[in-house]
Amino acid sequence: IVVTGSDDHLWKMWALPDGNIIMTGEGHTDQLSGCCFHPSGTQLVTSSGDTTVRIWDFSKRGCVLTLEGHAHAVRDCSWHSCGDFVASASVDNTSKIWDVNSERCRYTMCGHEDSVNSIEFLPFSNTVLTSSADKTLSLWDART
Repeated sequence: IVVTGSDDHLWKMWALPDGNIIMTGEGHTDQLSGCCFHPSGTQLVTSSGDTTVRIWDFSKRGCVLTLEGHAHAVRDCSWHSCGDFVASASVDNTSKIWDVNSERCRYTMCGHEDSVNSIEFLPFSNTVLTSSADKTLSLWDART
């Protein structure tokens, strides 16, 4: 499976090797900047220049949750290995940890002096790694 974005703010999921389109997602109003499969493979999280993070459910064939709270474009997103949390990295110099079940931001991580460009959970832990245009990497404890 391959997920691709396009200039018209749609994403498409392609099956390999036949190249058939499995699903198309529409809803973001700006460029798509990141995507990550849920650990179970049943959902996809996407980030966008429209300042939002969206969760897409394959069985429902659409967006099931839009997370809003960043002040500027969101550059990247990642699922926690338990599947209950999503992390996002933004041009607003912050990253956020979202609780998917309560549909709210649990933590906002501040400290970078420029845009946060990527974010990733260390598998099976509460440690988050961010990279920034300020030329630093930061390790965060997502619980504090």
